[in-house]
Amino acid sequence: MGFKTDRISGVCIQSLALVVLWISLISCSEKTEKIQPVERDLTESVYASVTVQPDSLYKVYASVSGILDKLWVVEGDLVDNEEPIAQIVNSTPLLNSQNTKFALDLAKENYKGRAAILYGLEDEIEAAKLSVINDSINFFRQKSLWAQKIGSHFDYETKKLNYELATNQLSRLINKYERTKNELKTAISQAEINHTTATIATNDFTVTSKLKGKIYALLKEPGEIINSSEPIASIGSANRFVMQLLVDEVDIVSITLNQEVLIDLEAYSNTIFEGEISKIYPKKDERNQTFTVEAVFKTSPEILYPGLSGEANIIISTKEDVLTIPKAYLIGNNQVKTKDGLVTIKSGLQNMDYVEVLSGIDKETFIYKPKQ
Repeated sequence: MGFKTDRISGVCIQSLALVVLWISLISCSEKTEKIQPVERDLTESVYASVTVQPDSLYKVYASVSGILDKLWVVEGDLVDNEEPIAQIVNSTPLLNSQNTKFALDLAKENYKGRAAILYGLEDEIEAAKLSVINDSINFFRQKSLWAQKIGSHFDYETKKLNYELATNQLSRLINKYERTKNELKTAISQAEINHTTATIATNDFTVTSKLKGKIYALLKEPGEIINSSEPIASIGSANRFVMQLLVDEVDIVSITLNQEVLIDLEAYSNTIFEGEISKIYPKKDERNQTFTVEAVFKTSPEILYPGLSGEANIIISTKEDVLTIPKAYLIGNNQVKTKDGLVTIKSGLQNMDYVEVLSGIDKETFIYKPKQ
């Protein structure tokens, strides 16, 4: 009897343990977070980092080398188009300009001056014309006499030869005159080009602004050596700013012009600004695998500075009253946990927090949050 009683007690203890385990599992299950899908308006967007820059911002370079003698502006100044910014000094271009001016004056003197080469050739041509006339008279007189059998054949041939030589000499002098005249004209043109080039180089020592805007940075100080590979200043629009957005390469195909952008700037916390995409740069930055996209403010903040940073969401699409679940309840890419186990769903639009459910569950289905 004692053995039987012990056996019954062991069975009871095992049953009691199973009941406790079952109650424990129910309690844990009830503590697991569960929700039902909810209908809401859903917006899909692409994240991008933001940097604010003045419109048409560019770096100013000198086209010549030298020493920075003077800055005509200070940072923050407003400048007009072609207004001087800096003055560079270098004596070499000035000397070159003077030398080319001397060469130009000499070329003009050779062409038009009193001692011009052409004047000497003109005198020679006039003398040659007189010689041709004289030899022509002698030749035709002798030719007439020889036709009448008067005089010798030798005299006839001599006067004929003299006439031909004088004619050829006149032709050579005329050709030489025209050739020399063209060469002197060419020399003047070349001298003018050289002088113009040298003068432009001299003028280039005054660096000017290429737009009406604002001086945002001066990168050199008076006394420093300037060359054409290092910028002197940064100039951009004074009152128009653009936003440069860095978009990941996996998202760039979703970006189009005029898409709405929501901007959150660090300098304006708790304020969301609206903008729109104005430009898409087609070249990818290989260093960070991103594309640069420009956007403009619909209503710009009152005060902006170059380099202000923040975040942006580029609106891709929006749907109203769609069935959604939090992304935190997804297992993998397309499964959720229900009382019947894992269920595969078909997803649609999604953002950072929610995903649209197209099929697989309905708004009456309870889903459980997976353990982290």
